[in-house]
Amino acid sequence: MSIDGETRLAGVLGWPVAHSRSPRLHNFWLERYGINGAYLPLPVRAEHFAEAVRGLVRLGFAGANVTVPHKEAAYALCDSADESARKAGAANTLVFTPTGEIHGSNTDGFGFIEALRAGAPAYDPAKGPAVVLGAGGSARAVVQALIAAGAPEIRLVNRTPERAERLAAALGGPIRRLAWEEAARALAGAALLVNTTLLGMKGQPPLALDLAALPRSAPVNDIVYVPLETPLLRAARARGHPAVDGLGMLLHQARAGFRAWFGRDPEVTDALRRHVAADLIAEMERG
Repeated sequence: MSIDGETRLAGVLGWPVAHSRSPRLHNFWLERYGINGAYLPLPVRAEHFAEAVRGLVRLGFAGANVTVPHKEAAYALCDSADESARKAGAANTLVFTPTGEIHGSNTDGFGFIEALRAGAPAYDPAKGPAVVLGAGGSARAVVQALIAAGAPEIRLVNRTPERAERLAAALGGPIRRLAWEEAARALAGAALLVNTTLLGMKGQPPLALDLAALPRSAPVNDIVYVPLETPLLRAARARGHPAVDGLGMLLHQARAGFRAWFGRDPEVTDALRRHVAADLIAEMERG
């Protein structure tokens, strides 16, 4: 990759940001399509975030992705935002216009739905209730996407009732709030299970959940992608459930930003998945 005065620049803002796989996947696409562009990791502390974003605008960046802990702060900086960002109250994708304005969107929900369609093509959101574990920012994007896709009921299971109440109040729709202790019973008759918590992620406790009540036709989606196969997905595969890991969501959520910044609608291919997965597997092997 060579950089010159015509190179279009974008990146990912976060603190920390070294763990992000976004540079690996965006630079794969840039090379694949022969685009004169570069995508950079941009570590920024919370107290410097607004100043850093405005600096990127002035430097001529095309835009940026935003990861934790900056998504809500990113939304607050936007001059305009689409419905996905407004409902989430957070933006993960920023586009800088030629006039210096900042437009925000939240592509996590799109990435979730596209990954689910690819990993469990027989799944129809309208066929039955969805169980969503967790009520954080990722859960908000997932629930918002499921409502838009026509899910008749969303059983939102979370340890903190107040957080679940805030999410339900913000999004509306057919959300039924349940205590964490009710998780196993919530699976009865469900058409989908989604884990949006950190449980099962590398360095975190596993998600202890009895899947016995979940119909075997129901896909199980864990948005965690380190490791690619969490204990939840392993248990789901053992019971015969369609199992969808979190890597697809990461790959698909990146498409809209790449299209806006670099002018090409990229494909999520097996080659891309292998390229990013190899890095994830190497991290797990390093311990």
